Amino acid sequence: MGLQNISEEQARLIYNSYSPYVYGIALMLTRSAPTADDIMQETFLRAFQKYDQYDPSRPLKPWLYRIAVNLAKSAMRRQKWLFFQEDPPDIGDEFLVEESLMKSESERELWESVNKLSAKRKEVIILHYYAELSLPEVAEALNIPEGTCKSRLHEALKQLRRSHGSGWPEVRCKEEME
Repeated sequence: MGLQNISEEQARLIYNSYSPYVYGIALMLTRSAPTADDIMQETFLRAFQKYDQYDPSRPLKPWLYRIAVNLAKSAMRRQKWLFFQEDPPDIGDEFLVEESLMKSESERELWESVNKLSAKRKEVIILHYYAELSLPEVAEALNIPEGTCKSRLHEALKQLRRSHGSGWPEVRCKEEME
């Protein structure tokens, strides 16, 4: 088992560094605070159990997010609901991850529009803009080709622009701006 390959201190450092983002992604995908908490816990349990399968020459973030996204998809399939509420869940003051995205009305409108995207497009948007993964890292996290990732992002951005008309600011991915 992979637990022999990771020290307690290493595990604690990884958990403390990445758990808020893993939780945030799980929450955005499932729209359920208890489910997101379960997914976060299970993500780290699996990551630590399979740590011997992790390639340390590659970034850790996409590997963890792939586990979290797969667990979120499984949870949604099990619960047989794949819809997203109009408003973000009320999760209290102790969870500031999503609240930080909602500081202004325009960000709230953007969040509502993102919730209307298909699950595949929404995943790419969340991982690229919220988790700040590069497109190659998003592709790795979702276990899809980079070209597919770029296509989903392009289509998601196009759909967001269409839904907000000409007044919507031009949103581009970081790779397009470089």
